[in-house]
Amino acid sequence: MPSLPSSCDVLVIGGGNAGFSAAVAAAQAGAGQVILIDKCPQEWAGGNSFFTAGAMRTVHDGLPDLLPLVNNVDAELAKIIDLPPYTKADFENDMRRLCQGRSDPRLTRILVDDSRSVIQWLKANGVRFQLSMNRQAFLVNGRHKFWGGLALKTEDGGKGLMEDHKRAAKRHGVSVYYSTAAQRLHQDPQTGAVTGVTVSHHGRTMTINAKAVILTAGGFEASPQMRAQYLGPGWDLAYVRGTPYNTGDCLNMAIRDVSAKPAGNWSGCHATCWDANAPANAGDREVSNEFTKSGYPLGVMINANGERFVDEGLDYRNYTYAAFGRAILAQPNGIAFQVWDAKTTPWLRSEEYRDGRVKKIQASTIAELADKCCSEGLQNRTQFIQTLEQYNAAVYAHRKAHPDLKWDPAVKDGLSTSGLPLPKSNWALPIDEPPFLAVKVTGGVTFTFGGLAVNPETAAVISSATDREIPGLFCAGEMLGGLFYGNYPGGSGLTAGAVFGRRAGIAAAKRAARDARARL
Repeated sequence: MPSLPSSCDVLVIGGGNAGFSAAVAAAQAGAGQVILIDKCPQEWAGGNSFFTAGAMRTVHDGLPDLLPLVNNVDAELAKIIDLPPYTKADFENDMRRLCQGRSDPRLTRILVDDSRSVIQWLKANGVRFQLSMNRQAFLVNGRHKFWGGLALKTEDGGKGLMEDHKRAAKRHGVSVYYSTAAQRLHQDPQTGAVTGVTVSHHGRTMTINAKAVILTAGGFEASPQMRAQYLGPGWDLAYVRGTPYNTGDCLNMAIRDVSAKPAGNWSGCHATCWDANAPANAGDREVSNEFTKSGYPLGVMINANGERFVDEGLDYRNYTYAAFGRAILAQPNGIAFQVWDAKTTPWLRSEEYRDGRVKKIQASTIAELADKCCSEGLQNRTQFIQTLEQYNAAVYAHRKAHPDLKWDPAVKDGLSTSGLPLPKSNWALPIDEPPFLAVKVTGGVTFTFGGLAVNPETAAVISSATDREIPGLFCAGEMLGGLFYGNYPGGSGLTAGAVFGRRAGIAAAKRAARDARARL
């Protein structure tokens, strides 16, 4: 392994999607030497991005606009795909609606405006895209109907995305070093500019001098202490979906060393429905995102007390999963049971629910299902049975009042319940046809929403002391605060990482060039 240089033009800290986007953008913008470091060992490379399904939300003009980007649709398949346009107004409305109107409007505008061009840029850099046929479309009446405003994913999900990023970095001369943890930021005492970083490189402490530094080291989702401190009691027990190395070190470092200004929803995070039998403290790099359990819109979710606690049909899955993961963790013992019958189990995604991937609780009657769930943590058998009986009666009551409605998982079909305090607003079918299936789930924390304040145009970090940019310091990815609050539109996290990573890389390269000229 080559020795770690003591100086460079641009230093990127963090090796996920945002970090590699920033590094490649900096190299393309003319930065002389770009170094990317990550505290994880090489076998954990890719950060949280590695564990994603690779979905990327972007504005587009419909199927013809996206076909040139993807490699999994031929002319015959294209004829049976229904994929409507997703406009800037659609994206902005989704951000406003899901984030409770709290998102920084400048960050949102740039995310939306750049979302299409950054996809094209990534493709030009070698990232392979596909239509997300398996996750975002249902085959209804012989046609693949896309839903939820999300259509693109990377080939082989996060694994494929990070492989493509690494190849692009190598082509552009970016040097990558693992087992290298940032420990301290250095500033020029006269100008306040960030001039370098003390790191621990394979246990050896040294300083890398840099003309610009970009922070892309993730949030604090893998730190039980910080989760409990910021997200609240009980969050120290949440399952970690991804890398165990996102422990908030660089957030704390930036705030401590250079008075970086905290911003955003520090008590908020993305925590999806997660297999309760998954590893608790880190993701499994082989299984990866397959521990996700996203089939709840097709059935119901019941907590350990035997009660429903969310409207499973409130919205499309990619608009609710981040909030519903949090809702599960708020339930007794932080668990729930997803329940279906024979009508909907064929619609469950095989990679999430296939034999050998998930522990299935199967029964020929609801009473038997309740008994088996009791051995997995259900505490109130009678209430479980009663909840399903009341749900079924409410479904039939609504069906009687609205006989013309048809079940369609690809649209908000309006099939609801009547008379329940907590309705199921769409896709409500009775759960009364054996065999029955239940799966035990918990909440898996993906990434935290609290981060650092930035200039949206350049992703330059703002000082809490001066409320101005800290010269030479930028951030992107999960470390950027102010974009997501409470919830987020699925697929917008990776897009945001690339959008602001690219902007940070370009701005850092310009900063490095100005610094070089000033020294002449």
